[in-house]
Amino acid sequence: MNPLSPTPSLDPSELRPETEPGGRPATQPGAIPEAPKLRSTSLNFYYDKYKALHDITITIHTNKVTAFIGPSGCGKSTFLRTLNRMNETIRKTRVEGEVLLDNANILDMEVSHLRRRVGMVFQKSNPFPKSIFDNVAYGPRINGTRKKAALKECVEKSLRRSALWEEVKDKLHKSAYDLSGGQQQRLCIARALAVEPEVLLLDEPCSALDPIATAKIEDLLFEIKNYCTVVIVTHNMQQAARVADYTGFFLLGKLIEFDETKVIFQNPAKKETEDYITGRFG
Repeated sequence: MNPLSPTPSLDPSELRPETEPGGRPATQPGAIPEAPKLRSTSLNFYYDKYKALHDITITIHTNKVTAFIGPSGCGKSTFLRTLNRMNETIRKTRVEGEVLLDNANILDMEVSHLRRRVGMVFQKSNPFPKSIFDNVAYGPRINGTRKKAALKECVEKSLRRSALWEEVKDKLHKSAYDLSGGQQQRLCIARALAVEPEVLLLDEPCSALDPIATAKIEDLLFEIKNYCTVVIVTHNMQQAARVADYTGFFLLGKLIEFDETKVIFQNPAKKETEDYITGRFG
């Protein structure tokens, strides 16, 4: 496909409804801003001498879903991984600037403490070679939970939160590898939720899933944001339009525009954003 060929723009009917599931009013343009959970200021990121992120300043609001969109290689996943310092596993990388989690600089935090507060789910599901139960119980165990009753309660709660309990409650001690791809991804979400993170990062969690499995994960996000701030990277603009309260558009390592999702898709301020969401490039 020619990347410069125009494609149909998003149908406004695909945008989030005026009310969310459960009758909660959708965020309206011009509303009073919610409390920030994460805030980056003048963030630059380098792979050795290559500058991958340029002066990223953004506020991520508490108990909202924030989506990052943009073409491949634009920096959205790199930025996502800076939010729990996952990029530090890569040699010769460095960060400049500041990222605050509840007004505390994450660059000054002990890494394991940060990652308990800011969990992550990756593009490819990565269950451990353990039982379903032991996958979900892994985090609570390494954080000190030993009592069987407490672990059982935690596992059930997490599997219910990930909408997987009814499908696996009779086979908790079977291998996680016996699950379908969509179930494995929901298991990974359950495993991340088991340590009660304050923020959940998802890096293209539905890219390898069929439409039915994708819909289940999208439905989950509406529930998860009631008790956890969600940040998702997606190549699927329709997905961002459906699930996100706020959307940021990245291009060439820069945050071109960030606003409420309805504004981004219906009345973007930047020409680059309009060109991308209308399919003039991608």
